[in-house]
Amino acid sequence: MAFNRSVTMARQATMKGSGARGNGALSSNVKRLARLDLAGGGQVVVQGDYAYIGHMDPPHGTSIVDVSNPRKPRIVSQIMLPDRYSHSHKARVVGDLMLVNHEQYNGNLLRKGRELPAATARLEGRLGRAPSDEELAAALEVKPADVATLREANRRGYQEGGFKVYDVSDRTRPRLLCHQKTHGIGVHRFDCDEQYAYVSSEKEGYHGNVLRVYSLANPEQPEEVSCWALPGQHVASGERPTWSGYDHRLHHALHVGDRFYASCWFAGFAVVDASDIRRLRTLGSYNYHPPVHPPTHTVLPVLKPIAGRKLALVVDEEHDHHPGQLHASLWVFDIGDLNRIRPLSQFYVSEADSPWSRRGKRFGAHQFQEHIEGTLVFVTWFSGGLRIVDIADPMLPKEVGCFIPEPGQGQSVPQSNDVEVDGRGLIYLLDRLNGLDILEFGG
Repeated sequence: MAFNRSVTMARQATMKGSGARGNGALSSNVKRLARLDLAGGGQVVVQGDYAYIGHMDPPHGTSIVDVSNPRKPRIVSQIMLPDRYSHSHKARVVGDLMLVNHEQYNGNLLRKGRELPAATARLEGRLGRAPSDEELAAALEVKPADVATLREANRRGYQEGGFKVYDVSDRTRPRLLCHQKTHGIGVHRFDCDEQYAYVSSEKEGYHGNVLRVYSLANPEQPEEVSCWALPGQHVASGERPTWSGYDHRLHHALHVGDRFYASCWFAGFAVVDASDIRRLRTLGSYNYHPPVHPPTHTVLPVLKPIAGRKLALVVDEEHDHHPGQLHASLWVFDIGDLNRIRPLSQFYVSEADSPWSRRGKRFGAHQFQEHIEGTLVFVTWFSGGLRIVDIADPMLPKEVGCFIPEPGQGQSVPQSNDVEVDGRGLIYLLDRLNGLDILEFGG
């Protein structure tokens, strides 16, 4: 029985707990094959018999899991981080190369430390005395206890941001080939193929994350070959941001064919010509902020036309939810004419669709699988779990399955963060706090 987006809590109670540790998971049209308890993760990718998981919190870096028997996954190796100043929560694999990001841990907060000297000077000039931590916290929009953390981070500095390349020909013994430093807080999300890595990173002379393309011709010495930024980001050339803080920046860009599909946070999304990888240029863009409050997280084209339309899917990311506003959602766009991009529909999940929606953690949308060939879209919804959405009618997306895991070990709520679908059609649902579920649609 499939549940649509108007499912109520009463109907939800009829969902079945299924599979391993099925003592609290709720599902419709989805069967759990296995659950693996492991540190919370930011991204899961599957190649062949192995899943590669980037973890959210240090000291856990990357886990490689043998999923040849999906009912009995087993960890074959783990990379641990040397300190708690970085995290490595994203991973991608091309053949026997694995790339992982290296980003300052808690970077969204610590980046505010850059504003601390200027904020201190402004307040001193206005008050005629040294400002208190409470006054600085109000100016920086942080908690008073965070001010000491920002001072310590400024004193320590951060030089480790970038990405790492590993040889994983032996999955039980990943071998580090290089640590490519970038700039600032390092690399957030990224894409890659056999030739290039496409990373979202800060760059000297630019404000906020931009797209940086690195050649992997020599994986031990990647070489930057091009860069793409939003208008206003290249401050070294005299441009000036027209937005507040880091509201407009690249979240990440996915490379499909000869184009990039770039999600740009509160600047919406852009489609970028990559036919000449050394000369990137914007073909079209669309920004729906405001009135929409959650930022743009991922944009990806659907490979084949649906209902005669060339479509792109966009998912926003739930952050701080404001009562009275809609939660982050999934969008369907018509991108047949890049000079006239048009939204066609949205898919929402109601708070009534999850028993965990008001437990103090994020509820709304976050991410979908990053390869879409048919009409089914697998979307994570934080405490709303996994939602499987059919876009056969792009004007009216329809939920055809869902899976809401129970909270992981030691957690009060689930926080479904990332999803991958492998060549067998199996689904890998990764929680940002704890646990990996392996699922089967139609069970």
